[in-house]
Amino acid sequence: MDLKSGYPFWAVSNGLLHAFPPLARDTHCDVAIMGAGITGALIASELADHGHSVCVLDARDVGWGSTAASTAMLQYEIDTHMTDLRDRYGEADAVLAYRSCVEAIDRLQDVARYAGNVGFARARSLYFASRRRDLPSLRSEFALRRQHGLDVAWLDAGRVRERFGFDAPAAILSADAARVDPYRLAYRLLVKLERRGVAVHDRTTVVRFTPRVRGVELECADGTLVKAKHLVMATGYQAQGLIDRKVAVNRSSYAFVTDPIAPDLLGPLRHTLVWETARPYLYLRTTSDGRLLVGGEDDAIDIPARRDAVVDRRARKLAKRVAAMLPHLPVTPAFAWGGTFAETEDGLPWFGPHPQHGPRVLFAMAYGGNGITYSMLGAGLLRAIIERRKHPLRALFGFERAAR
Repeated sequence: MDLKSGYPFWAVSNGLLHAFPPLARDTHCDVAIMGAGITGALIASELADHGHSVCVLDARDVGWGSTAASTAMLQYEIDTHMTDLRDRYGEADAVLAYRSCVEAIDRLQDVARYAGNVGFARARSLYFASRRRDLPSLRSEFALRRQHGLDVAWLDAGRVRERFGFDAPAAILSADAARVDPYRLAYRLLVKLERRGVAVHDRTTVVRFTPRVRGVELECADGTLVKAKHLVMATGYQAQGLIDRKVAVNRSSYAFVTDPIAPDLLGPLRHTLVWETARPYLYLRTTSDGRLLVGGEDDAIDIPARRDAVVDRRARKLAKRVAAMLPHLPVTPAFAWGGTFAETEDGLPWFGPHPQHGPRVLFAMAYGGNGITYSMLGAGLLRAIIERRKHPLRALFGFERAAR
């Protein structure tokens, strides 16, 4: 599956950080993980840290799928408002989802510190009203978040202009957000796991998996076998093809990054993620070397050839919007790319077993704008399932939610 177009910045700036060997002989493990992107790396690290033997397999090079195209906006804020989740699932579950994502950012900070040198930094998040008609829903959202103890402040139009230099009817400023280099984080976690004796194999294609009563057997293209007690499908957007009911809609999203910009020009943007209420939304953040990363212009057709053809045009359109919003910034694209983006109906991910494949096959579908945050939460949830423990997010993030 062709997941990206153009020149994703993380792959260009980092290059091939480490060579992992293809699987060369049959092996056994507690948990086989298909997919060596950021989701697979976080899950593998969580399981290995708690005594499970793990084998990580990927048909590509590590991180070369969706991870290379991710813009890695680490937010607790879900694409679906807390107020909308409350209306759909009840206030307790809405608050659980948002608070869990706040905790996930703290946990990601610990993981990033362990991995080392992955461009992680804490930030704020500025969520601004795109139009005046968005104000009532934004005010309701602010009130509910504040009621439940989230660290938020309300900025009227004057304060948005004074503090951030652009015009918007109002905004919610949240204290809990972060940024990271997702490609580098995936690599460094998997390198550390390999040094600890964990099996990590890229360029290894699994052609079939067979669930059994006590485990799952995986057959690779060269005939080698992996026998595991559990299989985790962390293959991103490709995993949807294994389920007979559509659980998300694939779209294409676009992004670009500038050359480094002087800190005094960036001002508060150095430590702030910015996004808007419009859907699809414009968003921006900075990188550790002072570049401005801008994303958006999503479309509903995920056709690689079409995406390839429009990357530069979409980047120019994004740059034009940012130039109008922040005219003092040089926003010429240095690298531009597009990638597959999956969106669930309610903005929540899917983690856990699906009835179609039985209890030994666990899916890790960290879909939506909170992909990395969801992956951090999903790592703990999947470990709880494997260890036969209860977890507060199982009903909300699992396939059981489809029946609600």
